[in-house]
Amino acid sequence: QVQLQESGPGLVKSSQTLSLTCTVSRDSITTTNSYWSWIRQPPGKAPEWIGASHYAGNYYYNPSLQSRTSISRDTSKNQFSLQLSAVTPEDTAIYYCARGYSGDLLGFFAPWGQGAQVTVSA
Repeated sequence: QVQLQESGPGLVKSSQTLSLTCTVSRDSITTTNSYWSWIRQPPGKAPEWIGASHYAGNYYYNPSLQSRTSISRDTSKNQFSLQLSAVTPEDTAIYYCARGYSGDLLGFFAPWGQGAQVTVSA
């Protein structure tokens, strides 16, 4: 069964860079047609898609966050990472990594990691 696990600091200072890594098990981030996404959910708010790593090496970003977002991957470690710069307390959220799909399953995410709580201090 595919498993995803987020890791990284749970507390970040305002104006600093949030950095998280997702480790994928029993699947490859280069599997054909796969997308590997970052999604966050602030307290009391709806989930927000941040961006994704495409299996062939491309990256995609939510336009509302693109200016502050960088996604990268390390295929040798089967990991992909998120960096969100210039954070503010509004970036406080649970951050998830999740597997995405193409074609008819575009927009469907499964499985998800358990989520990582990240708090941005004022």
